[in-house]
Amino acid sequence: MNQSVHSAGSTTSPAKPVAAPSRTNDPARTMAGILAVATKEFAAKGLSGGRIDAIAEATHTSKRMIYYYYGSKEGLYVAVLEESYRRMRQIEGQLHLEDMEPEAALRRLVEFTFDRHADNEDFIRLVMNENIEQGSYLAQSKTIQQLNVPAIQAIRQLYDRGVQQGVFRPGLDPVDIHASISALTFFNVSNRHTFGLIFKDKAQNAQSDARRTSITEMVVRFVRK
Repeated sequence: MNQSVHSAGSTTSPAKPVAAPSRTNDPARTMAGILAVATKEFAAKGLSGGRIDAIAEATHTSKRMIYYYYGSKEGLYVAVLEESYRRMRQIEGQLHLEDMEPEAALRRLVEFTFDRHADNEDFIRLVMNENIEQGSYLAQSKTIQQLNVPAIQAIRQLYDRGVQQGVFRPGLDPVDIHASISALTFFNVSNRHTFGLIFKDKAQNAQSDARRTSITEMVVRFVRK
């Protein structure tokens, strides 16, 4: 599948490097607008289905300008992935989990992740699409792994505090805790349509406060001593 996607991308890429746009009043604003529109485009259609022409039209720019900033369609797609993860991790860093008691911090982290996923279906779809691509484009990023280091450090720190205080059971892996939180909250969004069709009477509760509380309790009981 990757091979076909690469070929699709190459048809839109310029044959040679493009010159800088002749006029750019606010490059940062222009790039932010391109990323915002490209996020919607790639989340809805994936890399192969997303169109640079549509992104250029929606942002009142040009393909030439997009290629100048991002090099290629694939380069823009990688930038969208990086920005999506950066926003997620940046907000996590504002939770100040170190100022809370370990169990309260863990609860806050789970609740935040649930809410963030529920309110950002584009992020979920981008991650789903990149998994179809077997992570091949995310692997090209020079920053993505570093962007996710703080998330694991935050869990490790609150978990270690909980173990030291006798609140959490020892022997757990912070990456595994992170994976469990992600799995439970991610499913709520990624599978909402299929789950809703199969379990119609329960579908409306998928994003409810009760579901949020249930997931939080599952994680806390798993970690608690």
